[in-house]
Amino acid sequence: MNQNMHQAGVKLLNALSRHADLVMQVYLSGTLDESKFSAKVIDSLIKQGILWRPENDADLRLKNAVRQLLEGSLQDERTRHIDANIGASLASLKTLAQHYKEALQHQRFAESQAHLSDLTEHVYGLTETLSNSVRVLFSRINNEFGYVSSIDAKIRENQLAQSQVSELLDQLEMFKFDELSNIAASHRELRHLLIVTLQHSFSRVTQELSVVQARLLSLLGRFRELRGRTRLLKGFLLHMEQSPDFQPVNYCGLSQVPMLFNQAPGIIAPASPDVKRIEHEAELQKLVSAIRAINRPQKNYQPDRAAHEIVIEEQSAVEFAEDSLKKAVEDYFCRIIDTGERLTALEYYQQQQLEFDPEAWLYQVIGGYQGLTTEEQSYFAIEPSGMPDPVFTGNFVITDVELGLR
Repeated sequence: MNQNMHQAGVKLLNALSRHADLVMQVYLSGTLDESKFSAKVIDSLIKQGILWRPENDADLRLKNAVRQLLEGSLQDERTRHIDANIGASLASLKTLAQHYKEALQHQRFAESQAHLSDLTEHVYGLTETLSNSVRVLFSRINNEFGYVSSIDAKIRENQLAQSQVSELLDQLEMFKFDELSNIAASHRELRHLLIVTLQHSFSRVTQELSVVQARLLSLLGRFRELRGRTRLLKGFLLHMEQSPDFQPVNYCGLSQVPMLFNQAPGIIAPASPDVKRIEHEAELQKLVSAIRAINRPQKNYQPDRAAHEIVIEEQSAVEFAEDSLKKAVEDYFCRIIDTGERLTALEYYQQQQLEFDPEAWLYQVIGGYQGLTTEEQSYFAIEPSGMPDPVFTGNFVITDVELGLR
């Protein structure tokens, strides 16, 4: 562990703790009022990288890293920053994975662990960035873009959010899990990080972005409807200001009634379930599961399926003819026991002039030996003879089997 870096980090966190009130005031107001704080404290915070001055005559501001830390921890709804630079992150992941594999190949285990630690940080950082981007979008939707006041500003923010969703979806297409799988190869740690973790985050973010996109479109339609009604109301108020003596005409006495007023009364449509509403899905599934459909078609009389009298007769005895091949193998084993000599299966096959297929005979001899108990197999010594397969490497072709006593 780097002791100097550890001490510098502790010093930075202590400074944030001591001057928390100053940091939060700058975060909320955007700039620092230098007259309220001592120059020594301000210089210390500038040297530690907490405050900075963009230009010589500009006010002091928070460093971007500190602001992002506060925005992420406080879940500030005013934040509008969505990081969609996934391509650079994926390139870094691939490079670190190659460093890790190369270090393992050359048995530099300490270096490989360092690369694996960096790779883990990058993977979890990427997943956290994706989750934070979706969280920012959801916070805007749930707040209905409450950080802006006018309807036109809300529509512009909605269109900006839609463009950010489209950009995120385009960036997510850069995930090539087949390529990541080839990079991870058989390394368990790499497969867990590059395949399992990233794929889980990818599927979750993709589903959430589809929901965000649908809600943004619905919210945009609502904003436009409100804008249309607002414009209509403002136009009417402006007309009344310019023509204060205006009196609506009695349209009931006109022969040609304007279409705006010639409307039939609303008819209540018959009740029907709306299967496109997600919030009704659980209730619809409950109703469907309660349906019980019993279909019992009426069948004509079938004489063959009617009940019949059961006649119980004495069953004739069935005799199974003994398998001649098995009997020949048993005779072969008894021959070995009686004579005590070593004899191959094909030699016995030729001596007895057996009529079986030679290959089936060898299979039966091997099967007969393997069918013996462990104690019985210990009395025999079996040795196959053959040659390697000329076409398929790793295969041994058995041409004969020699059997004897131990």
